[in-house]
Amino acid sequence: MASKLLLLRRLSRSVKLSLAFPSSNSYSLGYGSRLLPLKASQILGFLENIYLPPSSTPSRSFCSRSLNVEGPSAIDYRSILQEDEYHRLADTTIHDLQEKLEVYGDSVEVDGFDIDYGNDVLTVKLGEHGTYVLNKQTPNRQLWLSSPISGPSRFDWDQEAKAWIYRRNKANLYKVLEDELGKLCGEPIVLS
Repeated sequence: MASKLLLLRRLSRSVKLSLAFPSSNSYSLGYGSRLLPLKASQILGFLENIYLPPSSTPSRSFCSRSLNVEGPSAIDYRSILQEDEYHRLADTTIHDLQEKLEVYGDSVEVDGFDIDYGNDVLTVKLGEHGTYVLNKQTPNRQLWLSSPISGPSRFDWDQEAKAWIYRRNKANLYKVLEDELGKLCGEPIVLS
């Protein structure tokens, strides 16, 4: 019965059903510019004649990660920062990274190494190695990192660790940047 209800919902989305006569359980089926009167019993009769595969049939999965991978941990809403505290921590982190990365850029020989900061967005260009973008996401109280190696990540402030942590894999923002920049540029960097 649940499968039929699901199918009925899908049918009602794809075919415009409107209530025509509330007292007689009649409906109108919109077909082009014409309205065809239907009774609820006709719709249910139609659904009964539809072949539904057994529920044991495996369904397709559109999930890109394996099912045994642990998902992101639950948000502890007690730890969500007040907006002014979030801005203070995020700005301090971004400015600290900017200063350290500028010093690092002077010590490595990477063609196209450039750092730009504006509108709360820190961009680190590494020439042919790619570009890092770190920006604030105030509504979520997060820092978002786009990496040419690990892709996008969303970091939340962890009060206990006193660090920006990616909840999905418990990675520390500074450690991610240290590891990846060290590999890309061939020189170790200490950010924390």
